[in-house]
Amino acid sequence: MDKLEHIFSLQAAFDQELARRRGLDYDFSTWVQKEALAIMVELGELVDEVNYKWWKNPRPVEARAVQEELVDILHFLISLCLKAGLSAEGLYQAYLEKNQENFRRQEGTSSKEGYV
Repeated sequence: MDKLEHIFSLQAAFDQELARRRGLDYDFSTWVQKEALAIMVELGELVDEVNYKWWKNPRPVEARAVQEELVDILHFLISLCLKAGLSAEGLYQAYLEKNQENFRRQEGTSSKEGYV
C-alpha cells in the first residue's frame, strides 16, 4: 500500500467510525456541502496563521501551525474524495491529467483559450 492509499484507508476508517458513533446518515449533496464548508473553515484557520489581518500587529508565523492546518484541510479533502467515489489512484491520475493540462495552458498549447 502506498502512502496516499494508506491515507485514504485511514480516512475511510475514521469516517465510518464517526458516522457510526454520531449516527450520521446524510445524502451525497449534504455531505459535499458539509465537507466543502469544513475545508473553507480550515482554510480560514490557515490564513489566520500567516498574519493576513493587516489591521493587527503581526506575530511570528509558526511553520508547525501552518502544517497542522494543511493536514486538517487534507483530512476533509480526502473524506470528500471518498464520498465522491474518488480513490487514491483516481485522485492521482486526475492530478496527473490536470497537471499536464496546466502546463499546456501556460505554454499556450492547450485547447482552452485565454491562458497565454
